Amino acid sequence: MCVTTRQLDFDACYLAVSARDSRFDGRFYTAVTTTGIYCRPICPARTPARSNVRFYRHAAAAEAAGFRPCRRCRPELSPGDPGWDVRADLVGRALRLIDDGVADDSGIAGLARRLHVTERHLHRLFAAELGTGPLAVARTRRLLLAKQLLTETTLPITDVAFAAGFGSVRQFNAAMRESYGFAPGDLRRAGGPMRGAHGPAAVTTGLTLRLGHREPYDARAMLRFLAARAIPSVEAVRRSGDDVTAYTRAVPGGSITLRPAAGHIRLTVRTTGTHRLSRLVARCRRLLDLDADPGAVREALGATSLAPLVAARPGLRVPGAYDGFELAVRAVVGQQISVAGARTLLGRIVARAGLPAVPGLSGVPGLPGANPDEEAASGEVPTLFPTADLLATADLDGLGLTTRRVATIRALAEAVASGGIDLDGARDPADTVAGLLEIPGIGPWTAGYIALRALRDPDAWPEGDLVLRRTMERLGVVPGETERWRPWRAYAALHLWKHASDTSEGRDES
Repeated sequence: MCVTTRQLDFDACYLAVSARDSRFDGRFYTAVTTTGIYCRPICPARTPARSNVRFYRHAAAAEAAGFRPCRRCRPELSPGDPGWDVRADLVGRALRLIDDGVADDSGIAGLARRLHVTERHLHRLFAAELGTGPLAVARTRRLLLAKQLLTETTLPITDVAFAAGFGSVRQFNAAMRESYGFAPGDLRRAGGPMRGAHGPAAVTTGLTLRLGHREPYDARAMLRFLAARAIPSVEAVRRSGDDVTAYTRAVPGGSITLRPAAGHIRLTVRTTGTHRLSRLVARCRRLLDLDADPGAVREALGATSLAPLVAARPGLRVPGAYDGFELAVRAVVGQQISVAGARTLLGRIVARAGLPAVPGLSGVPGLPGANPDEEAASGEVPTLFPTADLLATADLDGLGLTTRRVATIRALAEAVASGGIDLDGARDPADTVAGLLEIPGIGPWTAGYIALRALRDPDAWPEGDLVLRRTMERLGVVPGETERWRPWRAYAALHLWKHASDTSEGRDES
């Protein structure tokens, strides 16, 4: 393994680059001193001489050292480093919040406050782990998203600036010139948008971006999982026979649609503004578990009694959550009832307390010439799931929920609204689980399920799950073997649930 906790093994990294080993895509970047360019390990360009190569753990570190992103392999399309989810340390949580736009909205000072540390301490940790500070990481994230927008769409440059998270067009132009040596317009004139990109009206009618992932990726299983749990008016799917071909959900200002494509996921955004685009991209990646490392999961679980399940579905991923609070309410509502029953109750909650995605509109404007399936799904998701503030005071009587369940939802909403519980990844998962367990009505299964999907803890385990227990018994899994599945127990749970569903030995969990 060329990536260690704090440093890179030069020989191992150079071997990975020479072999163009896709397992390391997103784990490190290769900078070439003779060209001033940094690349992904899979770049098709000729392998540079060892003496001309430098390796960096993060694209921001390469850019801070004066290197520019390769236009051929496009580092902006790299999947994220899955190691941060495994470690779940402060730097990993900070990277998640940066991806979610916290640094853009509140600056590094606000980021440090969310993490309950000083700016100085945060910078020291980033410098030790990544070789550069959080400000540089946030800046690089904005620049790479802007580069992708300039390359793949014809969105006006002014809109690109704000969509990527810059505070002004002047700031955007200055950052591009300083880091890349050219203005935004120069990049567009040199390469132009890719075919199929949408035009300037994309602010309200739709723009499409590519979301990369590591292979193999079982998109079919992921979309079927989400389809079975789609909340009416918030989520919708398109089908072709037994397959789910697209997933759409409401977001502030409109909707997003996710559709599998060759080697990537196609994200189509239809909103009344693009200033939340970086946050949308980050949350879609977490929802679909696009940064996972299937090779590492296969290596660990393939040496256990789960080997046949892993071999049958090597690309199975853990479905995440677009919104942590929404997922937590879903877990509470789904306790001890069927998936279909939970969907019905969640739909009633949305009808009672949800807000329109586009105020004053029942749907989202369509894009002329766009896929009719995506257009239809977009119009079926006019409502946002209620926020914690709304549910804390909402009247949930008469919806079919028990008195105890209503009390649990209200207590959860109050804890999230007050900041006592953070489901966006700012706190250590173990601390968040401990806080959830203090809420009456939330037990180990519910807390574990929330950790598995909302907190992105790859080692989360829904303790006491009946389907898991029965499936393990049928497969002859001996007590205590779950310890051998660390740190990938969440993936083990998905394989067991999927096996139970495929063999009609159980039901999918909520």
